[in-house]
Amino acid sequence: MAKATETRSDTTGKAATRRSRSAAEIEKIRTALEARRDELQGEYEQAISEITELQRERLADSAGDDQADTGTKTFEREQEITLANTLLERITQVERAIDRLGEGNYGWCERCGNAIPVERLAAFPSATLCVSCKQLEERR
Repeated sequence: MAKATETRSDTTGKAATRRSRSAAEIEKIRTALEARRDELQGEYEQAISEITELQRERLADSAGDDQADTGTKTFEREQEITLANTLLERITQVERAIDRLGEGNYGWCERCGNAIPVERLAAFPSATLCVSCKQLEERR
């Protein structure tokens, strides 16, 4: 238990030393995140539209299908839905990053409290873990 208490107080100490961002920096980050969210939202809406259209075509063109054709169509539909769900998950991640920015937690690791390197945020703006913590998570 003493170790958990030490870790908690250490994390709190790190949180207290966080550098606050200027209003201009916050607005620049928010604008970039919102632009990314809007871009992903457009991709998602286009994907849903395409899935709907393809489904209509498949229903109209299903006469005479054998089991292999039906299986192929099912597999393709599942792939399309998976891609749409991935886009939706990415939208959620960006929205969460926007929320974290508003709370003052953006750019700080949720696990250890250390700053997430700017390079990581530039590559993956909705990152919630620093490189070390993400590596630990992926090893599990």
